[in-house]
Amino acid sequence: MQYDAILVGAGLNSLAAAAHLAASGWSVCVFERAETPGGAVKTEELTLPGFRHDVAAMNLSMFAGSAFHAKYADELKSHGLAFAPAAHPFASAFPEGGFFGVSADLDTTLARFADSRDADTWRAMVAAFPGRAATVGGLLGAPMTPRALAKQGWQAWRAHGAGGTADLVRLLAASPRNWLTETFHDPRVHATLGAWGMHLDFAPDIAGGAVFPYLEAMANQCFGMVIGASGAGTLTDALCAMIRARGGEIHCSTEVTEICVENGRAVSVRLDDGTVTRAAKAVLANVAPRGLARLLKQGSGDARYDAGLARFRHGPGTMMIHLALDALPPWREAELKRFAYVHIAPSLDYMASVYTQAMAGLLPRAPILVVGQPTVVDPSRAPEGRHTLWVQVRALPAGIRGDAAGAIAGTDWAEVREAYADRAMALLEQYAPGLGAHVLARHVESPLDLEARNPNLVGGDQVCGSHHLDQNFLFRPVRGHADWSTPVRALHLIGAASWPGAGTGAASGFMAATRLAGK
Repeated sequence: MQYDAILVGAGLNSLAAAAHLAASGWSVCVFERAETPGGAVKTEELTLPGFRHDVAAMNLSMFAGSAFHAKYADELKSHGLAFAPAAHPFASAFPEGGFFGVSADLDTTLARFADSRDADTWRAMVAAFPGRAATVGGLLGAPMTPRALAKQGWQAWRAHGAGGTADLVRLLAASPRNWLTETFHDPRVHATLGAWGMHLDFAPDIAGGAVFPYLEAMANQCFGMVIGASGAGTLTDALCAMIRARGGEIHCSTEVTEICVENGRAVSVRLDDGTVTRAAKAVLANVAPRGLARLLKQGSGDARYDAGLARFRHGPGTMMIHLALDALPPWREAELKRFAYVHIAPSLDYMASVYTQAMAGLLPRAPILVVGQPTVVDPSRAPEGRHTLWVQVRALPAGIRGDAAGAIAGTDWAEVREAYADRAMALLEQYAPGLGAHVLARHVESPLDLEARNPNLVGGDQVCGSHHLDQNFLFRPVRGHADWSTPVRALHLIGAASWPGAGTGAASGFMAATRLAGK
């Protein structure tokens, strides 16, 4: 068989790329090693029948605001895509009591600031955000080439002047702690916003991390948050239906074992049963960099690129705890029952300590918890009166050298998984006393379980590669190839490991496909 384009992996970026290419008249075929498509964007009954859990990604706001969705919103809706908006996107709880949270209603958020100076700052940031969002969004939504970067810089200068552009560059380079402490006075605000940096491997003192708390805070305040109706899998299902409606094919339980190269050009893929399928125009691989290296049996032909793939750095791991509950968590602060996300990360110093322990190979004494409450937003995910809880435990080592608390002796995740999940649950109980009595069932996946489920999540790194400055922008994944190209002609690397990185925006897949299709 031959197709115009073959896509390796059925993650979000692959599906968006395949959908756009199919809409542009290309014949496309997607091969996926797992039993179902979606990568990190899928929904399964992991605990009990009728309880629908997002296996990894839950927040679909980036996709709802993406260029791909803007182009294909009506078509995706016709294939069943539906969002559930969250009126109260996120909050942080604190051990001494109280919380701080961001709600879609500005006045509600402003009323939560303990320091009036911070409320004034927030109000001014919200007013300035539309203009800044256009510039930052333009940067994140453009190919990362010197020419494109120069164009974005020129547009920023015209929109904001020299001083305003310099301020934006400074924000892009700042650490979360530096930006937060110079912008706000209340440590609770620092912690609430700083927790978003930990989603992308940005501990408080790492340069380049400030922009993510800034964007999450302002986007949630100005535009709100959405999750998938009945689960994030609604997005995957709609994309697959869109591809198939245009004649595209998706084959699951089918692993690509080699990308075949002839005369420096990718011409076909070899499947696990030995079948060779040819690609007339392009192969798009949605894989981690080391995964691409394994598929190129003879290398890319460029020693510098191959070395870049080999040294590509992944962030710390994550544990996922999925709970079926007979009631919402009994938070000490009852208002937390209204929020889509609750972070347990009470200070910047706490986050920095957890990150340091994890990077040293230690099980953190007390981890960071990202507690998703999807049934608060979308009750259809569980039987009537019941709930699901989605808990990310961050940041964790893939390889365990010891336990910072000195209580867990094992160093094998298969051995210590449930014990560490118990530690996370005990921490959560401090903020929601009596939660354990409401747990009907739980499903735990360690960092290595996540990688076994999805090889792109190397070591349980759910963002497929650190976003530190030396591995972002022009350097993601390798200098000179931040435009999804590789040294092999007609072979393109897309997905979270490529520019513009992780998230549910489908940006790399859509931009690469747009470049290939010429429209």
